[in-house]
Order: sequence, then structure tokens, then C-alpha cells
Amino acid sequence: MFRKKASEFEMKQENIQYRLNRANETYQDAVFLFARGSLNSSINRLYYAVFYATIALLLANDIEVKSHNGVKQKLGEEFIAKGKLSKIHAKTFNILSDFRHKGDYDDLFDFEEEMVERLIDPVKEFIDAINQLIR
Repeated sequence: MFRKKASEFEMKQENIQYRLNRANETYQDAVFLFARGSLNSSINRLYYAVFYATIALLLANDIEVKSHNGVKQKLGEEFIAKGKLSKIHAKTFNILSDFRHKGDYDDLFDFEEEMVERLIDPVKEFIDAINQLIR
């Protein structure tokens, strides 16, 4: 019985680490795409970097969600409202969520370089803050 629980714990830890690694890798992809001038793709990757980091945080706290909106809602309820993460982090997530939707689904829409550039550092700070909470 104990062995099974340890195995479940290890699987959970591996899943959390996998999501954190994905967040960091996706962030690096976003920076690369930004440098190449692929602004819409960079926004998409910045969004997914914060999304993957948030999924890791939710997993670490045994919070299950089934949608992107659920991730955003639980982040707000469990971490922003309780003061565990800054409202600035919530703003970063919300802006990126809106931008990702706009970039993926709106016709004839392109981001400006300055808009994307202003989000690069806050995304790194978001990922770092989540890493701190998990550790």
C-alpha cells in the first residue's frame, strides 16, 4: 500500500516538473520568435509559458481544472485573491489570455513589437514566482 502512494507522489512530482520545464522551454521559444519578428507566434508562446507554469502550480496544490478559463479562475481564487501571487501576475496572465485569443482567432490582426516586448520580462517573473511557490 505504501509503495503505491509513493509511486503516485513520484508521478505527481514528475508531472509538475514536466510542466515547469515546458513553461521555461516555451518562454525561450517566445523570446526566440520575438527576436525573429514573429510577434503573433511569440505572444502565443508567452501565453502558453504562463499557462504551463500555472498548471504546475495547480497540480502541486491538488487543484484540478478542465479548461483554460478554469486555469485562470483557479489562479485568481487560490493564489491572487489569497495574496500568494501578485495582482501583477494576474494582469500578465489576463493580458496574454486576451492577446492569445486575439492573435489566434481574429482576422487581420498583428501585434506591434512594443506590445510583445513589454510582456517578455513579466512572463519570466511570473514563471519565477510560480517556481518559488512550488518549492
